Amino acid sequence: MNITLKQMRYFEALSRHGHFGHAAATCAISQPALSLQIKELERELGAVLFERSARQVRLTGFGEEFAQRVRVIMRAVDELGDLARASQDALAGRLRIGVIPTIAPYLLPSIIRNLSRSHAGLDFHVRETTTSKLIEELRDGRLDTAIVALPVSEPSFTEVALFEENFVLVRPQGDEGKPMPDTDALREMKLLLLEEGHCFRDQALSFCNMHTGTPREGLDASSLSTLVQMVNAGIGVTLIPEMAVAVETRATPVIVTRFNSPQPSRTIGMIWRRTSPLATDLMNISKVVRQAAEAQA
Repeated sequence: MNITLKQMRYFEALSRHGHFGHAAATCAISQPALSLQIKELERELGAVLFERSARQVRLTGFGEEFAQRVRVIMRAVDELGDLARASQDALAGRLRIGVIPTIAPYLLPSIIRNLSRSHAGLDFHVRETTTSKLIEELRDGRLDTAIVALPVSEPSFTEVALFEENFVLVRPQGDEGKPMPDTDALREMKLLLLEEGHCFRDQALSFCNMHTGTPREGLDASSLSTLVQMVNAGIGVTLIPEMAVAVETRATPVIVTRFNSPQPSRTIGMIWRRTSPLATDLMNISKVVRQAAEAQA
């Protein structure tokens, strides 16, 4: 049997995207070329990997099992490359970093600037998405490391805490002079939150002792910017991380109030696979990330 690494990469991309066009774009090849490689792979295996329809492709039962084995193989291949890079005197080449959306716009510029100075040979590839997707991509070897809110409680990952950050309450200007609401009062107010999938949403609900399954029609947003604008429009109140205050309230007239102790907070950290040959380099990079965050605080 003659199965190539190229075919497995194409297969992995198609299984992930479920669409020939999207997978081809990811692999930087034409759609017909990708389709041909997948057909050759199926012919070599003597089994069908995908159910094809006009709009979507789905893995067959055999395809699902094959995909699990391919992910392990591709992760091992990537780690061979990482092993070679780790053996060099200075870390160089591509570094794939994931960042959650409630951190990326506020800290990423200073982090990349500092890392570019300390690791001039690195080519940074940044992926901004929710924690669950970052964990999946890190586990599958599509990312080298991620900056997230801890803990993620994944036994296969190393977690390194970088800093603690408090949350603040954002209220409309009309609330100026009003006393700070306690958690009981917050539960009775229109609390605007990020949509499902954002860990910051769960942290805010936890602080307010509210259940994640509570119906919240029309009160969710996809970004902190939208939340602050909704507050300014008088729709409700919201919590945002302290690092976002300067950016999100710069041109929006709202009231920002800090909670009394104990203040709601989160721990920001870096995670990577325990098996990564880049572990020592990533630990050094985490120190640069921490310094960048401290300098901006």
